[in-house]
Order: sequence, then structure tokens, then C-alpha cells
Amino acid sequence: MRDNRRLVCSRGHSFDVARSGYTNLLQPQDKKSKNPGDSAEAVAARRRLHDLGVSGPLLTAIEEMVGLETRDVVLDAGCGDGFYLGQLAERSGCEAHGVDLSIPAIDTAAKKYPRCEWLVVNADRALPFADASFSVLLSITARMNSSEFARVLTKDGRMLVAIPGPEDLIELRGVGRERVDRTVETFAGDFRLVQQRRATHTVELDAAAVEDILLAIYRPMQQTAAVASKVTFSLDLLLFEPRGVML
Repeated sequence: MRDNRRLVCSRGHSFDVARSGYTNLLQPQDKKSKNPGDSAEAVAARRRLHDLGVSGPLLTAIEEMVGLETRDVVLDAGCGDGFYLGQLAERSGCEAHGVDLSIPAIDTAAKKYPRCEWLVVNADRALPFADASFSVLLSITARMNSSEFARVLTKDGRMLVAIPGPEDLIELRGVGRERVDRTVETFAGDFRLVQQRRATHTVELDAAAVEDILLAIYRPMQQTAAVASKVTFSLDLLLFEPRGVML
């Protein structure tokens, strides 16, 4: 529960809420490096791309597929700078919670979308929520912890997983892999696939925006400066339900 500027658990542990509004629950054993997760530079580059509108069509596809309502309680596991969750919460009025390993990402999310709850957490290890806390779970090019997702999702809940399509950023890094079958297999023990869709669009970007993409995917252009280019963005959207439940 929240006590003024702290989060307090039933065992008496407390965690300070940062000035920007997020809470860091990361423990030393949760870290593999001094500054885990996305760097501040990568987060800023993604934010600039969102502000340009390049993620708009992908957001619309996600919104249409997941169908959020005001009564939904949503968790975005690996939320990054909070763009998708923050926008979905503003549009639907749902209760929204985002977790990510990166302090710069969560700090950015908390400043941009103060009505949502933001936590620094290693979602690969565990989620700091009670069983059946959420009606909707999102994993957008992020974490895939099937057992923890199943634990915190209600029995009649739904989960949307977004993974890069083979044509995602094809102009910058070539044809990607088909990831759908492997992703479905990852969740097969706890979830059943009920809907699938590919969202793809191409935009013309200037050299600065292309450089931001390269920063965001940790592939800085070597020896040659980034140039204006048409760039394709593509996500495979997979909607799951917990096993044993029929929508």
C-alpha cells in the first residue's frame, strides 16, 4: 500500500517514491550490471520517435486488439518509457501499472503519465503483485515470464504479446526471424492463443530519426552517417487467454 511518499508491504518493508512518481523495488540480486535495462540515451531516442508519431499505427492496432475498458486493471511488463500503456490508459480510463528494469525508462514514464503506477522491477525473476491482480497483461517487445504472467492474471483475463515481425526495420537490419511459433510455444503451458494479427507500416524519416532508431536498438551506424530513409515498423500481435477458459 502507499503511505504518503512510500510503498509499504505487509511485512513492513518500505520503498521511497521518487520525486517523479515511480518506485524502485529492484534488489541487488535482481541486477546483472550496475545500470540494468535500457540506457538513458536509448530511452530518449525512443521517446523522440514516439513524439514523431511513428508508433501511432502500432498503438492503434494494439488498442483495437486488446479492447480495454474502464473497469480493466492492466499490467505492462517491460513497459519501457511507458508510451503504449500511458496512451492506452488515457484513451480507456483503465487502471494501469507498468514495470521495467530500466530506471531511466521508468523515470520518463512517470513524468509523462503520472496517473499510472510505475515500478522498477526485474520481471524476469518475479512480479511484486498478488495472485489474480490484473484483468489484462501486456508484453510489448519485452518480457515473457509465462508462469508469473499466469499467476497475476485473473482466470478470465487476457494477455497481449507483441513481437517484432520479420519486416520490422528491414531497411536497417535486414529480414528478421519469424518469432510467432516460438512465442506461442513459450506460453503454451499456461496460455492458449486466441487471436493473431500483423501490424505493419512504412514511414519516411529524416537522418536524425534514423539515428534515433539506431540508438534505440543499440546499433549505431558505423563509419557512415545515418541518412533519410523509408523505414518499416512491424509487430506480430498475439492475444492469449489462460488455459481452461473460453472467451
